[in-house]
Amino acid sequence: MKTIILAAVLSLAATNAFATCKTDSADKKLAGAAATSFLKKCQTDATAKCEADSKEKKLAGAAKTSHMKKCVADSVGG
Repeated sequence: MKTIILAAVLSLAATNAFATCKTDSADKKLAGAAATSFLKKCQTDATAKCEADSKEKKLAGAAKTSHMKKCVADSVGG
């Protein structure tokens, strides 16, 4: 239980330190197909990063599902 709480706190702190995909897209002034493509690639990259993070933390079941959902949402910005 302590590990899950610690992981949640650390991931929250880490994601707040980085810009989100939507913020990056707006900063680059992307629109239309370029924005869609950028956000899709960014979400794919975020999913891969979060998957690796959950494997490193040896999460499974509901803890992994929760971690993945929050991690990807924080990275994408939605």
